[in-house]
Amino acid sequence: MRYGLVGAAGRMGGEIRKAFAAHELAFTLDVDGETLDGAPQVLVDFSLPAAFSATVSAARRFACPLVIGTTGLSAEQLAELRTLGEQVAVVQSFNFATGVTLLKMMLREFAPLFADWDVEISETHHNKKKDAPSGTAILLREATGRDCPTHSLRLGGIPGDHTVIYANEGEVLTLTHRALSRSVFALGALKAAEFAVSAAPGFYTFEEVLSCGLKR
Repeated sequence: MRYGLVGAAGRMGGEIRKAFAAHELAFTLDVDGETLDGAPQVLVDFSLPAAFSATVSAARRFACPLVIGTTGLSAEQLAELRTLGEQVAVVQSFNFATGVTLLKMMLREFAPLFADWDVEISETHHNKKKDAPSGTAILLREATGRDCPTHSLRLGGIPGDHTVIYANEGEVLTLTHRALSRSVFALGALKAAEFAVSAAPGFYTFEEVLSCGLKR
């Protein structure tokens, strides 16, 4: 699989290179410009919202699928991804860790049973993360079906901790996902890229990528 990488010089770019080691890096796009060694079959972007326009332009130029894990995207940018999905496969998520997606699915499934419990969300990331609350916290909050309070901490080099706390008068139930390294996101991106290269045009979530894998 030939892949293109936006933000190749960044920390996530390095993790993606390692996870995709068995595949060919054909195109890179970064603040210093671009390199091209052949048309990519899929484009991967885990950079910053500032690169969004260049990423979409590259996906259109190569007519290739896009896997995008950039956080902090606006509603207008998400709408543009849906439009792009009319031409190529687009896999978008604010978190490509398998465990986070499973947590989101559990929260959505059991939300009605917690209707009379209090719920709050806490998320912690490294001190260089700019958006707060995290895109993952927003996903989890949406899965609860409630506009619950969400608390953000930015400390050290923590890759990502997310905790959902339910409580009533006599019980507390805590659900936590902890990413031990950025490699889990890169491995998720690899699953998404392998899915996208053969998928029909459309706008897909990482949950759909995992569900497709289970069906196989």
